[in-house]
Amino acid sequence: MKITLTDIPDVLVVEPDVFGDDRGFFFESFNQEKWQRATGLKHAFVQDNHSRSARGVLRGIHYQIEQPQGKLVRVVAGEVFDVAVDLRKTSPTFGSWVGQLLSSVNFKQFWIPEGFGHAFVVLSESAEVLYRTTDFWALEHERCIVWNDPELNISWPIDFSPALSQKDCEGLLFKNADIYE
Repeated sequence: MKITLTDIPDVLVVEPDVFGDDRGFFFESFNQEKWQRATGLKHAFVQDNHSRSARGVLRGIHYQIEQPQGKLVRVVAGEVFDVAVDLRKTSPTFGSWVGQLLSSVNFKQFWIPEGFGHAFVVLSESAEVLYRTTDFWALEHERCIVWNDPELNISWPIDFSPALSQKDCEGLLFKNADIYE
C-alpha cells in the first residue's frame, strides 16, 4: 500500500495494491498489520458504515465532540469529493481543510483522524461510501458545521446547489461550533 501525506500531515491518502486483469480486480481493502506498519497508527476500528447517495447530495461537516471518530473512508461505487476539516484548537492547522477525490476507479482511501470534521459531496450519478470508525456513533455528541462556512472557505468542485439533510441545513457556523479543546 502507498501512503501519501496531505497538506495536513495527520490526514492521509491510502492507495492499496490493486491486482487486475481482463477478468476484473482484487485488492485487500484493509489489513490491521499492514495498516499499522505503513502508518504507525495503532487504532482499533469498531464500526463500519455504508451510505448510498444520489448525485449532488452533500453530507457534513459532521463530527462528535465526545467519542471523536477517526475514519478510514473509501468509495465502492461512483465518485465523491471528500473533505477533512481540522477542528483541534491546539493544532497548527486548526480551521484548515483538505479534500480528495475518492472513486470506485481510483481505489483511494482517506484517513481522517479523531478531531476532524468530515464531509463529502457526490459527483457521479450515485455513490456508495464505506468507512471504518475508531469509536461508535453517539447521537448526543454529534455536531454539524454548515458545509459552505465562509471562514472555512472549502472549494467544493460543484456548480450546483447540493441536496442537504435537515441536520446539514441547520449546521452551525465554524465560529459558533463546539470545537475540540
